[in-house]
Amino acid sequence: MSQHHQADDNFEGGEEHGEESSQRDTSVQDASSPKEEREAKLPSRAAVVHQHLRLEGQKELSRDSMALLWSAIAAGISMSFSMVARGVMHAHLPETDIGFLVECIGYTVGFIAVILARQQLFTENTVTAVLPVMSHPTLPNVGALGRLWGVVLVGNLLGAALSSFTFLHMPMFDEATHQAFIALGEHMMANTPMEMFSKGILAGWMIATLVWLIPAADQAKVWIIIIVTYVMAIGEFTHIIVGTSEALYLVFDGHISWYDAVVGFALPTLAGNVIGGTFIFALISHAQIRGDVEAQRECKQGLFYRRKR
Repeated sequence: MSQHHQADDNFEGGEEHGEESSQRDTSVQDASSPKEEREAKLPSRAAVVHQHLRLEGQKELSRDSMALLWSAIAAGISMSFSMVARGVMHAHLPETDIGFLVECIGYTVGFIAVILARQQLFTENTVTAVLPVMSHPTLPNVGALGRLWGVVLVGNLLGAALSSFTFLHMPMFDEATHQAFIALGEHMMANTPMEMFSKGILAGWMIATLVWLIPAADQAKVWIIIIVTYVMAIGEFTHIIVGTSEALYLVFDGHISWYDAVVGFALPTLAGNVIGGTFIFALISHAQIRGDVEAQRECKQGLFYRRKR
């Protein structure tokens, strides 16, 4: 995979494919150049973000499976903080429109914890890990992506399940908060599978947008996370990991069956998140950058340039 990655670096930088010696010279030159100079070689600011995320994705694809699993389990546990924070606020706020808008702030807590701690969240990997595979869609690269997705998704679900079981069976919360968790879960499960799927598409798109914005956010990173995930909360868009915490809380408490949790929630939501994050956002973003790079290679300047010639 390292050879593909090296070629991919040259592709994103707008360089012509050459012999291995020229690639090594380019690598040395890039390593000694300032970051701004390297970025200046790219055709657009979007290409800079694309390259940053692609390189992050390459690192994730090469990580050990056990390291990914433990990081994913930690992310699943951290994401349950969204249910906890929102449930606690729901238990202490009136059931009014204002109360709803305030309690939705709690939904952002899990995402802040996971993203700032750089834990493995499945819906983030529908963008970052996909970009290098889109650049080089070889069978080994697709296999590496499948391994990453499988390990991270299983780890996230295990972490969410462990959290839900612990919250229910250990004396951590009072009865009002317990009823708030039940109310949140039942409200989510009131969606039909088609609604779960449709809302999941938009949630996947929004998480992908969040991932795309973070490299350019600098000190405003936390605010970007809060804004995007807060809109997800008030829009009641379904997210596979946060929703799993809520659905499994209902399962462990006997309110719904495993069939309802898996078929009614998990499968349609997972499909929606993947389609929104990968097959819509990542594909469109990658197509945009590929067009820019190919135009740069051919020294094209768009419609104005063609008319001038």
